[in-house]
Amino acid sequence: MEFFASIIDLIDSTGVPDQISNVEVAALFTNPWFMVPFVLFVVYKLYRQALNTLVLTGLAVALWVFSGSPMMDGLIIDGELQLNKVLPVAGVGLLAVVIAVYFLFIRSD
Repeated sequence: MEFFASIIDLIDSTGVPDQISNVEVAALFTNPWFMVPFVLFVVYKLYRQALNTLVLTGLAVALWVFSGSPMMDGLIIDGELQLNKVLPVAGVGLLAVVIAVYFLFIRSD
């Protein structure tokens, strides 16, 4: 347990979770320093016909955008979990897991 605590402390000390939570999606997808490598990655994967990688990349981007949505912002208000928002969030998580399992284990390139 001490090993995991030291890893969590390291991640917290870097400030990466705060940086990820403060990213502006609109600004990111209009920034050429992000878009050029991202588009090149997608085009290369299309050329290689790596559908699994493309779907999992799209899933990761979709989950990241969903995590910054108003649905997630209102999940915890004043330290209390809003029960009316738990089921949609759990449904999205379950759907993401099902898609990932399908493309990683059931269907292969």
